[in-house]
Amino acid sequence: MKADTSRPAAGSTNKRLSRIVLGSSSPRRLELLRSLGLTVEVTPSDYGEPAAAGLSPAQLASYHAREKLAAVMRLRRGAGVDAPVLTADTVVDLEGSALGKPRDADEAFGMLRRLSGRDHLVHTAFALTVPGIPDWTVERATTRVRFYSLEPGEIAEYVATGEPLDKAGAYGIQGRAAALVEAIDGDFYTVMGLPLGRFVRVLGRLGFALPETK
Repeated sequence: MKADTSRPAAGSTNKRLSRIVLGSSSPRRLELLRSLGLTVEVTPSDYGEPAAAGLSPAQLASYHAREKLAAVMRLRRGAGVDAPVLTADTVVDLEGSALGKPRDADEAFGMLRRLSGRDHLVHTAFALTVPGIPDWTVERATTRVRFYSLEPGEIAEYVATGEPLDKAGAYGIQGRAAALVEAIDGDFYTVMGLPLGRFVRVLGRLGFALPETK
C-alpha cells in the first residue's frame, strides 16, 4: 500500500502526514493526536502490561510502549505499514516505585493517599514505526508533579467519580484531578499521556510533517 502522505512541507523535504494508527484505546491520546489535525485509526493493543522485574519505572514505561507496538504489529500482520503506528505507556514513579493503573477503588484510594503532599515523577514513553524505515523509535519524557496534602474525604470523593480507575497513578491531570495538583515541572502533555512536542519532533526527524492547517 502507498504511504498515506501528501506533498512535502513548505521549506523542507518532509512529507505531510494525514493519518496515523494509534495502538491504544486511550481517549486522551486520541484527543491529543486529533488536536494536531491528524486522522486517527484506532487499533487497540491486546498487551496486558505484565510486571517486568528489574526495570526502573522509567525503563518500564519504555518497555511497555515497545511491547504494545509489537502486539499491534502482530494484530496488523499482513496489512503492511502504510501509515505511522504509535503506542505509548505512562508510569507514575513515587521514589522509585511504579504506580500503574489501580485494580479497584480501594487500590486507587491507597495510591492517592501515598501521593498526597508529595512530589512524584510521571514517565510517558512512546514507540513509533513509520513507512519505509524498518527500525522502531522509542522515546521517553518525564515530568515532576506535586500534589497538595489531601484529606481522606477529598480522596474518597475523587475516587467515587470513577475517573482514577483507568489511569496510571489513579489520577488524570486533565480531569477533576487538576484540583489535586499543586505544581508541575515539565511538559503537561507527558502527564496527560503523550509528550506532543517530542512526538512531533520525532516525526520530523523521520521525514514527516503535520497536516496543513485548513
